[in-house]
Amino acid sequence: MTRPHQIRSARALFEPTQAGALKLANRIVMAPLTRNRAAEDLSPGPFAAEYYAQRASAGLIIAEATQVSAQGQGYANTPGCYTDAQVKGWKKVTDAVHARGGTIVVQLWHTGRVSHTSFQKDGQAPVGPSAIRANTKTFIAGTGFVDVSTPRALELQEIPGIVEDFRNACARAIEAGFDGVELHGAHGYLLDAFLRDGTNHRADAYGGSIENRARLLLDVATACAGAIGAERLGVRLSPVSTAGDSHDSNPQALFNHVVESLNPLGLAYLHVVEGETGGARDSIAFDYEALSARFDGPWMVNNGYDRRMAIDAVVSGRADLVSFGRPFIANPDLAERLSQDAPLNKLMGPETFYGGGARGYTDYPALAPDHATARPEAKASA
Repeated sequence: MTRPHQIRSARALFEPTQAGALKLANRIVMAPLTRNRAAEDLSPGPFAAEYYAQRASAGLIIAEATQVSAQGQGYANTPGCYTDAQVKGWKKVTDAVHARGGTIVVQLWHTGRVSHTSFQKDGQAPVGPSAIRANTKTFIAGTGFVDVSTPRALELQEIPGIVEDFRNACARAIEAGFDGVELHGAHGYLLDAFLRDGTNHRADAYGGSIENRARLLLDVATACAGAIGAERLGVRLSPVSTAGDSHDSNPQALFNHVVESLNPLGLAYLHVVEGETGGARDSIAFDYEALSARFDGPWMVNNGYDRRMAIDAVVSGRADLVSFGRPFIANPDLAERLSQDAPLNKLMGPETFYGGGARGYTDYPALAPDHATARPEAKASA
């Protein structure tokens, strides 16, 4: 297969496009951002509808990582999409975004071994492909950051239940009014942990060879495509990121196979984190061009993109969509600011990123007509 670059106009980043069934006003995407503000029942918090509606001018909003089951939780106050209350809460969010003309999907995850016994039923161990503890931390309300717990390996007969949890959460997401779903296959969480030989030491049909390690992600993607239509389904991958203590001995061969295997499904898009999450884009040598050549659909890129880089990526045809993370925290109207090459708001302190109320969440100002009230420019990195 080939995916030739299509040279586009200089304004292509800001023009309408389509990704599967998703009609987008522009090619600027709000990346999924964990904010730890869910209510006690893990439905979206009281300010969530306003927060997302403020950002509805993005071509696409990918709502924060949302667990597919109670077992899938790994951090404090992250929302779910598997109960009636959670679906009802998300419907308020999607209605608010749609009222502003926006398009919104939700990222679904199972955090796997990046979890803690305090989030699990009866204090049980979290689950992973193998009983290997991740060298990373999670956040517990009232306690702060703590080491994650040692997981137990999922039994073979449990895996169909994991697939069903994802399929069910996808169906419930559409019930909640989302335009689609993104599967979180990145950053050391369950689907990504199964992919990598550093975290997957299984000797059954889900371990060993690349084909076996990729099986769970492909099973989940196939089930979800069947539930909601592949044209409403995206997948996020992070080939070389070590987030969540993820690592593999041959990521190029692994992710070449993963993308080749996902391609026949006809997904709405693939979302690829280039380099180290929130860090160096060239942390490990990796051929992203070879990866994108294996996928026929829209190709979304992420990590460290500023306005110039995003424009160049889209104009050259190297990418179809560009997602931005932290710039969307501080700039609800980021699409307009990038279009006008206007200054960006500065981020408030990191204490506002995770947990809390409206401060640092819904109180960032929109661009004034004369730009006079905008704060000095901050680096636009994702």
